[in-house]
Amino acid sequence: MKYGLIGEKLGHSFSPDIHKRLATSDYVLKEIPREELGEFLTKKDFKAVNVTIPYKQEVIPYLHFVSDAARDIGAVNVIVNKDGLLYGYNTDFYGLKALVEKTVGDISGKKVLVLGTGGTSRTALAVAKALGASRIDRAGRTEKEGCVTYAFAYEHLFDSEIIINTTPVGMFPKCDASPVDIDAFPNLCGVVDAVFNPISTELVVSARNKGISANGGLYMLVCQAVAASELFADVKYDESIIESIYKELKASKQNIVLTGMPGSGKTTVGRLLAEKTGRDFYDIDAEIVKQTGMEITEIFKTRGEKWFRDTETETAKNLSALSGAVISCGGGTVLRDENVNALRRNGVIFFIDRPLEQLVPTEDRPLALSRADIEKRYNERIDRYVSACDIRVTVEGDAESVAQKIGKEFLN
Repeated sequence: MKYGLIGEKLGHSFSPDIHKRLATSDYVLKEIPREELGEFLTKKDFKAVNVTIPYKQEVIPYLHFVSDAARDIGAVNVIVNKDGLLYGYNTDFYGLKALVEKTVGDISGKKVLVLGTGGTSRTALAVAKALGASRIDRAGRTEKEGCVTYAFAYEHLFDSEIIINTTPVGMFPKCDASPVDIDAFPNLCGVVDAVFNPISTELVVSARNKGISANGGLYMLVCQAVAASELFADVKYDESIIESIYKELKASKQNIVLTGMPGSGKTTVGRLLAEKTGRDFYDIDAEIVKQTGMEITEIFKTRGEKWFRDTETETAKNLSALSGAVISCGGGTVLRDENVNALRRNGVIFFIDRPLEQLVPTEDRPLALSRADIEKRYNERIDRYVSACDIRVTVEGDAESVAQKIGKEFLN
């Protein structure tokens, strides 16, 4: 291999998507079992590699040179082979520092709590120190030198103002998980998560729901990858390339999620959007019919609404883990917070707000069979649709014009 990423499990990695836009486009993923790591580094059959979980510390004994920054942190995420000698660097510091500044701005004088005990946690400690945090603590599942337990943090560090998560908790495919309950930290003003898949973890979504500035690790990933590519290929990029790649990559990975009343045109608009953008299209109601072999009206009649809503939640969570898709929700999908949170992890939620007088009763939706039903549902749900969406799209014109409007809003 020439360039690549080494780690234990790499199926979730976005790194090749970034490097294909750089001078290091011939970049591959290489999963290495722990017992084979030494052999790989001894053979030195590569030009340069990134290093990820769980090897950022384990590679150090095999290196001939370690940069001051990487040595101070105690973790290496870049190895460059220079004429048979292995040089180790840490570009995670640059990436995480940029992410913290993008999310929170100035953290000087703030109390920072770092979650995790691995190599990235060491980077987070260094970043918090460099940015002038007044207090820096580290918490993990078990107590060890320089690290307290989460239980201790809940009881004694509840005044923390910034949380930096460096654990893999919440990473795909276990997207429901969160390393801590942020309700235990009433003074929080910023949350940074090094996890980048999903784009917004459960921790990030929970923070944003409380009005706290929060971001996942995609921006960090792009920043460190650009810095790594400069080391790999001995080049220097214009700083604007970071924002350009970040916006492009984020848009390609995010789902377009459509919500709205029955009969508002979600399915039609969704299919048009999928066709225009080359994305796959999924309809939550259609997926439920496919899975159960029953029409929605039959499910309501034989199993009841609660069974349907539970199935809807399971389906919404499964679809939310997709990347770069168009997802049309059922009329009542937004009624549960867990559905909205799941769809927000990888998606931008659009509310297709068709005027009440244009909504037509439909026989295949048991809660919208008559004009009276439509009006009742609309009055019950309108506030929920508005609060659950990221962007409200007022319908003016046909489905084609609505699809164009959503596509433009999404790219912006």
